[in-house]
Amino acid sequence: MGNTLLLVDGMAVLFRAYYASAQGGTIRRTTSGIPVNAVHGFFRYVFDALRTYEPTHLAVCWDLSSTTFRTARYAPYKANRGEPPEDLIPQFEIVKEAVASLDIPNIGVQGYEADDCIGTMTRMYADAIDVLVLTGDQDLLQLVSERVRVVLMKKGFGNYAVYDVETMRDEKGLQPLQVIDFKGLTGDSSDNYPGVRGVGEKTAVKLLHEFDTIDGILANLDRLPASVRSKIEADLDMLHLCRELATIHCEVPLSCTLDECRWTPQQERAHAKFTELEFHSLLKGIFL
Repeated sequence: MGNTLLLVDGMAVLFRAYYASAQGGTIRRTTSGIPVNAVHGFFRYVFDALRTYEPTHLAVCWDLSSTTFRTARYAPYKANRGEPPEDLIPQFEIVKEAVASLDIPNIGVQGYEADDCIGTMTRMYADAIDVLVLTGDQDLLQLVSERVRVVLMKKGFGNYAVYDVETMRDEKGLQPLQVIDFKGLTGDSSDNYPGVRGVGEKTAVKLLHEFDTIDGILANLDRLPASVRSKIEADLDMLHLCRELATIHCEVPLSCTLDECRWTPQQERAHAKFTELEFHSLLKGIFL
């Protein structure tokens, strides 16, 4: 098996871990009362992915704040999201400390999202190494290429859907970069941008099959059904803005070498941190 870089969408995995473990109503805490349920679940997910895909290199990318270049462009972007649960907030730093204890780089750049850091690293390294992206976020499907696959976490532990160029075509009916134009047309309710009002997923896919891109659609407005054309013309500025919001920025000013990402954790440091967090069984199978 050749070298593979696993890029983890940190917040997506951490939030998933928090809500999956909080469903029972009991939050895992250390004996001193510090909440650690999300951190524990995060490493369960990451270690399962390590065992499943056996990457040689690993990095975790993080959102650093809710203020990014996208919110500067469009204030309502992600404004529909409430504050994180109170007992999750202290776990943001704890998880990064635990990641660092395994000699895994924590990557985040102010003003950008984790998606942008992941996109930048795929652009930096996909010529040199196969890349896997672990996330629950379908936005990242636009990064799929011959050397980049996206591993979408599905409901249930250890349940994944892996997307390559072929799977994208077969399951989504789209080429990876068409994900951007698809979201420009349909919007994204979870990220709180509207797209073109009245254009749904079926119409968007049909238009992209026929005209390939938003630019192709706009160049052929006279060939569209009158109702679709009028909707697009009425929301033209929003269409362009939503396409911009949906585009992952792949030129983030970050510095992280492939060598820094090599998966070579130091057992002693990791054991000390995981013992402090009272994760006594989690490291089993990680160190031989």
